[in-house]
Amino acid sequence: MDMERDELAGWLRLTLTPGVGNESARKLLASFGLPHSIFSQSLGALTQVVSAEQALALRTEPTELAALLETTWAWLQQADVTSGAQRWIVTLGDPVYPAALLRIEDPPLMLYLLGRLTPTPELSPADAGFDEHAARWIGNSLARSVAIVGSRNPTPQGAANAKQFARALAAAGLTVVSGLALGVDGAAHEGALEASNPADDHLATIAVVGTGLDRVYPKDHHVLAHRITLQGLIISEYPLGTPPLAANFPRRNRLIAGLSCGTLVVEAALKSGSLITARLAAEQGREVFAIPGSIHATQSHGCHALIRQGAKLVESAQDVLEELRFEPITPPQRPTTNSAENSADRGETVEDSLLLAMGYDPVGLDALLARTGLDAAQLQAQLLTLELEAQVARLPGGLFQRIAQT
Repeated sequence: MDMERDELAGWLRLTLTPGVGNESARKLLASFGLPHSIFSQSLGALTQVVSAEQALALRTEPTELAALLETTWAWLQQADVTSGAQRWIVTLGDPVYPAALLRIEDPPLMLYLLGRLTPTPELSPADAGFDEHAARWIGNSLARSVAIVGSRNPTPQGAANAKQFARALAAAGLTVVSGLALGVDGAAHEGALEASNPADDHLATIAVVGTGLDRVYPKDHHVLAHRITLQGLIISEYPLGTPPLAANFPRRNRLIAGLSCGTLVVEAALKSGSLITARLAAEQGREVFAIPGSIHATQSHGCHALIRQGAKLVESAQDVLEELRFEPITPPQRPTTNSAENSADRGETVEDSLLLAMGYDPVGLDALLARTGLDAAQLQAQLLTLELEAQVARLPGGLFQRIAQT
């Protein structure tokens, strides 16, 4: 149901109370019911559930509560006229609260939602049946969902893989979950949105962010975030006004894993947030998938470590669907190349020979000169042609890498 202002004040106060984290708050809710009942308890009653220090803190209203309540209430009432995005806050026990998150180790007390909360964006939380529509809409989306995560600085092939897998999985009827970060996350959201259709019976993509929903981080994704609110959903557990604090991003990864039936790691270094998400997914009993890469690429080392630890090696979206036992609405196409492998059918060109000589690992000019027998001028000209055709990417350090196409 639509949250009343006094009810919102109670939940905000509970989350703001110093020293009272999610675990203690859940104990209090289990013992006394809704937040307003907690704050009406005596000191003695509170100390039966939490420590004396926590009980004293609960008896004092946080100084920042009034300002945050005003900001949050105004945000909820604000209408997104241009996008039709809906705003809502759900709490533990709310029928729209994602059931999948109740099974993780530390479910948030509150979730802030911005985007397409119902199949018909014209509905508002004040309308009859809004809860039922939203619960079914979000529940159906999460029942067929996969997280796609990876490096903030992917190789060109890694970014292409993230977009291609997301597009294929979204076209097959899955909701793509990621974190709106630069690199793989952004490419995954982009791919899912490209395959979305207003008539779909599920969210195209869900972005779980580490800031308040009144700001977009990184700023480069301002347009992308707006697009997500049209066909997807942005979720945060953090109050409005929360800046991009470093500690919040690893923490939000538990929600990315928890909201998904499986997690696909596209590229990741050995020490990265993506491996944290993969570990959390495994701990939560979800499937973990990894795309193998070059043994010479740092961004592939994390994926290779996951595969050694039991993650499923995948080469196509179909591999993910089969492992999760999801029947595709539209069968995804397996990645194919349009270069050397098909050269026998259309007559091999100089570019085909160069692509074959490159392989898929990053390679320098000297190596290519030796492999192809071309002179430097010819090689540079052919590389430029392939780069303009988006078949080859220029990397730092004078390296080049072939990009597989779909």
